[in-house]
Amino acid sequence: MQSVQGAERTGSELDDIDALVRTYRPRLLRFVTFSIGDQDMAESITQDCFLKAYNGRANFRGDCSVNTWLTSIAVNLIRDQQRLQKFRFWRQARATAIDITDAASFLPSAECSPENRMLVQEKAQQVQTSLLALSEKQRTVFLMRFIEEMELSEIAAATNMPLNTVKTHLHRALKSVRAQAGKTI
Repeated sequence: MQSVQGAERTGSELDDIDALVRTYRPRLLRFVTFSIGDQDMAESITQDCFLKAYNGRANFRGDCSVNTWLTSIAVNLIRDQQRLQKFRFWRQARATAIDITDAASFLPSAECSPENRMLVQEKAQQVQTSLLALSEKQRTVFLMRFIEEMELSEIAAATNMPLNTVKTHLHRALKSVRAQAGKTI
């Protein structure tokens, strides 16, 4: 009876599109934006994700959280977008990418001195540059783990990859980021 009540609660959560968007949009938009580096496209993909989730809410089985389900829809939409505009995306990404130094200015720092902020911004820029060199799967797993703070099992469910494959992609991504951005990460 408990699982039926949980499924009903989740079902009603999915039926209220306004509450769903209010609850999950900021996190989902952040993930999509970091994944593709284009704010306008991220807005569009995030909106498509909620539309797809709302239209497919009857298919939600409840074997993962709503957040994980929405993230897996977003991953598929990102993959579709990148497949359609693979080469065009990379040319436009540099022109329309979010300036990571702006985002870095919001990172918490023990000291708020201008020097410390500059160091954080430089390190964030090094990480952002190194993320561009990762494969799509490595970048997705890296962002889910360290930006979205998802558990490895959630990442596996969202990306439809075996857990060991997620661990391998994460290990390789970390190795690459550390090599390119420095050992202090």
